[in-house]
Amino acid sequence: MSLEFIGLIGPQESSESQAPRGPLVDLEFIKAFSQAQEYGGFDKALLAVNTSAPDSMILASYVAALTERIGLLVAHRPGFQAPTFAARQFATLDQLSGGRASINVITGGDSGDLQRDGDFLDKDARYARTDEYLQVLRNTWTRQEPFDHLGTHYRVEDNLTLVKPVQHLPIYFSGASDAAVEVAAKHADVYMMWGEPLEQVRERIAKVRKAAARYGREKHIRFSLSLRPILGGTEAEAWARAERILADAQERIGIRQGNRREKNFGKSNTGSERLVQLASQRKVHDTRLWTEIAALGGGAGNSTSLVGTADQVAEAALAYYELGVTTFLFRGFDQLRDAVEYGQDLIPRIRALVEQHEAGRSTRTA
Repeated sequence: MSLEFIGLIGPQESSESQAPRGPLVDLEFIKAFSQAQEYGGFDKALLAVNTSAPDSMILASYVAALTERIGLLVAHRPGFQAPTFAARQFATLDQLSGGRASINVITGGDSGDLQRDGDFLDKDARYARTDEYLQVLRNTWTRQEPFDHLGTHYRVEDNLTLVKPVQHLPIYFSGASDAAVEVAAKHADVYMMWGEPLEQVRERIAKVRKAAARYGREKHIRFSLSLRPILGGTEAEAWARAERILADAQERIGIRQGNRREKNFGKSNTGSERLVQLASQRKVHDTRLWTEIAALGGGAGNSTSLVGTADQVAEAALAYYELGVTTFLFRGFDQLRDAVEYGQDLIPRIRALVEQHEAGRSTRTA
């Protein structure tokens, strides 16, 4: 199985534990952060979406001009523009970047954040819209003759878009609800999960594969896990750093969130609810999956960590790989420093362990 590492590129250096540095759109930081991840061996970088943040598509175009190899995984919320228009945007980015574009489809997420941009559909309706949206998106990319579409949410007549992706443009899909799994089973190339214990990840992979089998796609879909590695020279140093991060995040939580997110705290989506539940059970699962930041932030986003030395965290990642996870999305709390450290110490170790694992499996089956 091929192995893939995804980082994250934001417009400004900040995190739960780190006060923002520099301007909101910090050109020098974007350049350093992008190039550090490219040099460090990340295959792609996620450009996230949020109503209070700069536009991810425009930011991706800037990053494309600063880099040569790293892929551009652009988070995108269906429903705010026509799928034919979005298809042209992504195809254009793919052409400009030499085939480096991919799309991270975000349907659920924080309902409050969606409502700030005027989207008040309930979850099931949003996923039904996304299903139709992705049908039209794919048709726009692939049809060589004009096509029509008449559906519940979209109507298209005589569409033929001349700009196409360089080749197949991958769809990464996020969402933990039953409705999300069904849409992912039909459309996703990669199903993305937040960091949960091994047993829960095993169950979710089985559930998605079973759903994908209904569409003959059980062998097509791949799986991604998002984590926040915290590394130390020793295990004790790593856990001490985790405690410092927690203390800093506790100081910043009120400043960072204000009152806007309180109505959805820990219950804005199924994924967040799952993380909050895990955090309420224990602080650490599977010896080094740390949940205290997830508990503090109400399970908002990628917020669980693997804590330990680089060797220990690499071994933990291998355990997920053995379950079927082939893509890892890593982002740190000290963003630039951590990205460099992941590239130097963690990613090479995971690649080496996976190579050894695959070699051993080949020997056993020979």
